[in-house]
Amino acid sequence: MKKGMFSVIALIVSLVLLILSFQLYLDTRRQLLIQEIQQIDTSRTTQRIIKNNDITQARETAITQTISSSSPAIVGIHVTRIKQYTNNPFFNDPFFSRFFPNNIYKKRIQSLGSGVVISENGYIVTNAHVLGENAVEIFVTLMGGTRYPADMVGIDPLTDIALLKIDVNNLPYMEMGNSDDIIIGEWVIALGNPFGLFNVSNKPIATAGIISSIDMNFGETESGHVYQNMIQTDASINSGNSGGALVNMQGELIGINTFIFSGDNTGNHGSIGIGFAIPITRVNYIIEDLKTFGTIDRNWDLGISGQPLTNSIIDYYQLDTDHGIIIIDIQKGKAGYKADLHIGDIILSINNQEVNRNQDVIEIINTAYLKIGDSITALINREGREFSVEIPLEK
Repeated sequence: MKKGMFSVIALIVSLVLLILSFQLYLDTRRQLLIQEIQQIDTSRTTQRIIKNNDITQARETAITQTISSSSPAIVGIHVTRIKQYTNNPFFNDPFFSRFFPNNIYKKRIQSLGSGVVISENGYIVTNAHVLGENAVEIFVTLMGGTRYPADMVGIDPLTDIALLKIDVNNLPYMEMGNSDDIIIGEWVIALGNPFGLFNVSNKPIATAGIISSIDMNFGETESGHVYQNMIQTDASINSGNSGGALVNMQGELIGINTFIFSGDNTGNHGSIGIGFAIPITRVNYIIEDLKTFGTIDRNWDLGISGQPLTNSIIDYYQLDTDHGIIIIDIQKGKAGYKADLHIGDIILSINNQEVNRNQDVIEIINTAYLKIGDSITALINREGREFSVEIPLEK
């Protein structure tokens, strides 16, 4: 009897142990499955992170990095200037204007443009035509929207370059590049304030393109600006971009965006992919003088008057040339007088460029960006003898 009871108890214990063992097996298997699932999820998460990082890195190109690093040095410029005008219909009539006095009115004109911070202590370069004439207020807006009044340090209308200063320190600024080392076809970024859109987003507007050409010479324009050795780009430039930055892929400033061809003479048609920038090597040269003197003195006067050669003059002097101007007057004490020029001398060329009229002399000097203290070399014909003479530019 007792032996039968022990057998039953042993069987029950065996069953319990079997059940416990099977439960332990199931628990262990469950844990292994959970770990495998977790490992798979971790692997998939890691792969997603790697994939997202790869996508992000693929989106971040040299162009996006250049825009990000250069944008803080770009500013929007807002100018208020005074324009005078009259409503007298007889203003230009010498007779009726005596009976109808002129009513002079003054009007405040608002304009905008772009600029580039070039030093941490607040120097900003822009175009002279952005500021215009009779500017009474100039404000500069930094990236982020902070606005400061600006002082005009100096302006050079001939080169269309102006220098401003705001009373702020530790500003992000643009590193200068070398516009003499530009490669046609290299990528560039144009940054600025087209149509005043800087104020909408509180950051500059960026467009990308390539260097289309270099050394583009336009001479002296009707506005009095001289544009020589200009950089051409197809990066979109529009109204308000003037004074903004043309930046290479190293984030260096290589030009100041200045004007465009737009299909007409007004610029109202907008960009057609033909824009021009002043090379930064010239800008550097100009702003150093503006920092020191506030202006660049180009009010030279050679003190000579001439007239173009005519057939009768050529025959009279038995000249072997059909170009040049003959000196008909020399002012005593002026540069021409000091250079020992004589009435009757014939100026054949200035700095190896032929002259045929008085205006040619002015254009040759202006397109070389010469100023008081510089000199020119004139080729002179005096009674059939040719010689060169150096003439300093003086007031």
